[in-house]
Amino acid sequence: MKGFDNENVDLNVLKKKAFNYRWAEVEEGIIPLTSADPDYPCAPQIRKAMSDYIADGYFSYTPKLGLAEFRDAFSKRVYRRKGEVIDPDMVLPIDSAARGMYIIADAFLKPGDEMIVFDPCDYLFREACARSGATPVPCPVDLDMKNRKMDLSHLEECITPRTKMIGLCNPHNPYGLTYTYEELDQIMSLCEKYDLYIMNDEIWSDIIYPDAQFCSIYCLGNERCKRVLSVFGFSKSFGLAGLRIGCIYSTDKENFDRLVISSDVLSTAGGATSISQVAATAAMNEADDYLEGFLVHLKENRDHALERISSMPYLKAYKPMATYLLYVDIEETGMSGEEFTEFLKKEVQLALVPGGQKFFGDRSEGHIRICFATSRQILDEGLDRLERGLRILKEKKGS
Repeated sequence: MKGFDNENVDLNVLKKKAFNYRWAEVEEGIIPLTSADPDYPCAPQIRKAMSDYIADGYFSYTPKLGLAEFRDAFSKRVYRRKGEVIDPDMVLPIDSAARGMYIIADAFLKPGDEMIVFDPCDYLFREACARSGATPVPCPVDLDMKNRKMDLSHLEECITPRTKMIGLCNPHNPYGLTYTYEELDQIMSLCEKYDLYIMNDEIWSDIIYPDAQFCSIYCLGNERCKRVLSVFGFSKSFGLAGLRIGCIYSTDKENFDRLVISSDVLSTAGGATSISQVAATAAMNEADDYLEGFLVHLKENRDHALERISSMPYLKAYKPMATYLLYVDIEETGMSGEEFTEFLKKEVQLALVPGGQKFFGDRSEGHIRICFATSRQILDEGLDRLERGLRILKEKKGS
């Protein structure tokens, strides 16, 4: 699609700027389909807003609770796109969604508390909990591939008298699934029964495919969602990871005030930069066309990658409803995720993310994750290398 073709991927720039397991951190010649960061520049509307802002040369302090235009834009956008009714006065811009998770944990958890973290799930839930001094408790969440659903049957048995919070990654990373109303109601009902908070991460909620539907926890109503503490970020949808911009929000004033105190924004120690807030505001107000075009491109890449992987030996890919990540079962290779990704890097110069404790939890072992937020040409080259690596592995096995 125009705007998301290979000509719009500038590898010379990416090899200088794209860190966190991507182009600037791998050896020359390696293709990194690794961390969830797109290979495309951000929308021109965002670049213009930033350029206009810096033109006068002033970089003064922002209001302690963030720019009013950011908070207002976020409130209007989540209502428009997700039906969430969020008061702009209970939106706090901070330096990334990841920071928001740490702030939530710091505000509501203490040593001796426990937080339930789904296994598999993104490691930041576990890390945020541990940083607060609380204990992350893994809850096994298996995937029904045929029905594209998660098994939440073990959730209640993971709750103990020390449990204070449940981590909710919606859409789920790495499965790429969205939760149904019934699943969200099940989670909320348990939180009401045992008086638990919910750390709700919706950073992937913009990347939803046409064959799926996103249902936010807020569909249960704001009254029930007073115990929900939410984070959002602009890196996945708009490629702004390096600007470190996200926000935390709530529907309960007392809980929001606790988040504000833990964020350190009331001093000059915390908060998001002015230019980052300006960029995110432009993304929310002016860049929906960019996002919609990106989604068309991503769906084409998703379907293409699934078709190709389905013909490869040893592999079984899950079809994501959301995200631009493929979660792939590699158990038939007989290798761990770490062993397999190291094998591919050495043999065919392809870098992927391994399953296992480090990134997603113990139950992700025997899997890999592939990011396809790149051009079709780069994706195909990566898939060619994956296929070549599997042929080499098959020859080594003598089958």
